[in-house]
Amino acid sequence: MATQLRVYPAPEDTYDELEEGQEPSVRVRLGDLLPLVALAQRMNFMWVKDFLDDEVTITEDLHDVLQSFRGCRPTAG
Repeated sequence: MATQLRVYPAPEDTYDELEEGQEPSVRVRLGDLLPLVALAQRMNFMWVKDFLDDEVTITEDLHDVLQSFRGCRPTAG
């Protein structure tokens, strides 16, 4: 006999949290974060897409380096 699945609505407070978003509360080193995100992106994990519109806060010097990098794409070689 096949197992029947039941669908239950999420509690109302879950919807409120999703609409308002979560405040950032965890600090992570970029060196720890990038390999995990890159792997998830390469493997096409769907959850990555859920976070593509999230904003991150970076230091001004990293922002400057990234802007310069964007302007002069290095050649592969």
